Amino acid sequence: MKTVRTTSTTLTTPDGTRIAHHDHRPERESATPFLLLHGLAGHQGEWDALASLLLADGHRVVTYDARGHGASTRTPATTTRAAHVQDAVTLIEELALAPVTLLGQSLGGHTAMLLAASHPHLVRSLILVEAGPAGPNPELPAQIATWLDGWPTPFESSEAAEAFPGHEAWTRTLERREDGWSPSFDRTTIIDSVAELGTTAYWEEWSRITCPTLLIQGERGTMRPDEPARMLTHRPATHLTRIPDAAHDVHLDQPARLHEAIAAFLPA
Repeated sequence: MKTVRTTSTTLTTPDGTRIAHHDHRPERESATPFLLLHGLAGHQGEWDALASLLLADGHRVVTYDARGHGASTRTPATTTRAAHVQDAVTLIEELALAPVTLLGQSLGGHTAMLLAASHPHLVRSLILVEAGPAGPNPELPAQIATWLDGWPTPFESSEAAEAFPGHEAWTRTLERREDGWSPSFDRTTIIDSVAELGTTAYWEEWSRITCPTLLIQGERGTMRPDEPARMLTHRPATHLTRIPDAAHDVHLDQPARLHEAIAAFLPA
């Protein structure tokens, strides 16, 4: 592994939201920088395994906690799609990452997609993991509420917390309280973060994207059955790869295979 210098800090976006981020820079940067965007109720530490592989290839890698997540502002003034996009734009501009490769999973992928559509001059390539423009889904906020309410919290121990979602990475932002381990995010903020996906489809934005694009599906993922084919109909040059033995969290289930797909996609 090459020597890596990591800076962990926060920046403040135009609307006053604090965004916590890590900037990992190999001693000798020899490839395009990456900005990694995690999914709903996640955090930037989910990318650690994949980030180490990208750093070994000479990429600079920036990860961050989305607003309402992790160490970023827990209850921001707004959770709109536009606000999430602006957070990523602020990071790209403040850290001089452009043109950057955007890699986002689930809701983070949706943010990356909208950014590539609205700010093409900032983006070199787009990689979507289990993410796309399909919608609307009016039942989505209620589904997310039911999902969150189904968590058996507080967890009695960190081991019990890890066993529930199935990945150790999910437990790293839990808070230890007198009665056990509980999520650190605000339930209402998380539900509000998907409100627009309940009422809106984003096929127009998808069709506007001009940069090279890779769509990654998990073999057991949760994308709508017809969504990937429809995405290719709108943009036939899109590359599509399905990762075996992976569900929605491809980056946690199969980070090495995800890295292989990314390496094959990027120009030599």
